[in-house]
Amino acid sequence: MIKKFIITGMLCLIANTYHAQRNLKLNLNSKKESAVSPMVKEKVEEYADKIDSIIKEEKKLMEAELLVLQSKNLPKQDFDKQKAEIADRYSERIDTKIEALGFDLDEVVQKQVRFSLLSSDVASNEELKAQLLKKFKPTRSFDGYFSYGVMTLTNDLADNDLDKNLGYANNLEFGLKFNYQFSRTSPWGFFSGLGFSWRTVRADNNLVFAKQQENVYLAKYEGSLDKSKLRTGYLIVPIGLQYNFSKLKNAGMDIQYRPYEDGFRVGANMYGGVRMSTNNIVKGDVQSFRDRSNYQVNPFIYGAQLTVSYNNVSLFVKKDFSNFFKDSYFANDKALVFGVALGW
Repeated sequence: MIKKFIITGMLCLIANTYHAQRNLKLNLNSKKESAVSPMVKEKVEEYADKIDSIIKEEKKLMEAELLVLQSKNLPKQDFDKQKAEIADRYSERIDTKIEALGFDLDEVVQKQVRFSLLSSDVASNEELKAQLLKKFKPTRSFDGYFSYGVMTLTNDLADNDLDKNLGYANNLEFGLKFNYQFSRTSPWGFFSGLGFSWRTVRADNNLVFAKQQENVYLAKYEGSLDKSKLRTGYLIVPIGLQYNFSKLKNAGMDIQYRPYEDGFRVGANMYGGVRMSTNNIVKGDVQSFRDRSNYQVNPFIYGAQLTVSYNNVSLFVKKDFSNFFKDSYFANDKALVFGVALGW
């Protein structure tokens, strides 16, 4: 009986909404409506129309019988008793006719669950499994990223002039990352991509980067210095592996999958880069300039990076194996970067 009340209430609500929309000639294409399977909606509306016809037909017969009862001019107590008996009898007739329609609630619920999962109606288990395999396939994606890190220069030998007068240094990078999960359930994946990196080194103690012919050195600025930085842009290509610690999920039909870009992940990669440009920026009260000539910054870089991620946020550390400057200029300085990255 409770099931019958639930079904009747659901059908009445859908039927009222359906008839109101049809009579008012409204075309409502909301997200809420689009979440209902067309097959389910059609079946429920058809069933609601049949129930509506049964109720109208039985109600018309009941009203005719009540008119005959009223014409007998019975005492109120007897009239109310016979009226209640008539109402109960027609209620049972309506229930019997509705049950005879054979509405399969379990089938309708199953169709709606499939539609909610796949956003399409499927007619068989084979088609459902094919749709699930198509939807929950291994990850193959291009994702954008942005990262910012604090940079320092390491030196295994004695400190040079730059090491002793190094100010704040940083690395700004953005680009595209290609993710390739090895299989639907594999925690392992390969990634690569293309990024643009700007590395900025600032001199401290009122020093600026200067050069004489091909020789690069730090020189004293005669005056009040507001800004002194050497910025170099690189085109970066990473190649690495990632491991995802998320648990397997069940998509139904004995199909399992592992979200590759969600949850807690660890990645390690090598990277290489080629220099695009270098810009020496100096700003002060005596002299200000921007110089894009050769400051002996290494034209090629390579190194390794370790990344720990959770969803779209990552923490990383990267270390260059190549010198920041080429040849013997500020010898043996190598970049070490600690930073955070955002993916989207």
